[in-house]
Amino acid sequence: MNILETIKDALALLKTVLSALSNKQHLFNLLILALAVSVGAGVLLYILDANIHSLLDGIWSAWVTMTHVGFGDVVPTSFLGRVLSAALILFGLVLFSMFTALLSANLIGKNIDAWGHDVRSLEQDVNHIEVEESKILKELTRLHDRLDALEKQNK
Repeated sequence: MNILETIKDALALLKTVLSALSNKQHLFNLLILALAVSVGAGVLLYILDANIHSLLDGIWSAWVTMTHVGFGDVVPTSFLGRVLSAALILFGLVLFSMFTALLSANLIGKNIDAWGHDVRSLEQDVNHIEVEESKILKELTRLHDRLDALEKQNK
């Protein structure tokens, strides 16, 4: 496969994913929550830990800790700073689990909607077949009764 074709396919997939997620308020809310927690925890780290020298360092440390990147360039050294960082690690696990779940649900849900349409169409077809089968059975019963009547006449 040509590299350009691979890149083209990857971009098409990215476009599909982004269009599927463009109207998803839950993912946007999750991102806002992550940013708010990063800023709030960054402010707390700046206040609680002497090793955090600026507010931006605190926010950076909170974001890096929460995303499990862990560059190690800004590290809390106080007990409370480390406890807060441990809480951020756990929050990051929950955050990324929720992000993965929402992303999967949105992408799979799109396919389920299409599948649901197929199932409804199939149900309509089955109902139509059942109605036709009922008509055929009534006609067979009528023909059977007529045949019985003809046989009685011939005896």
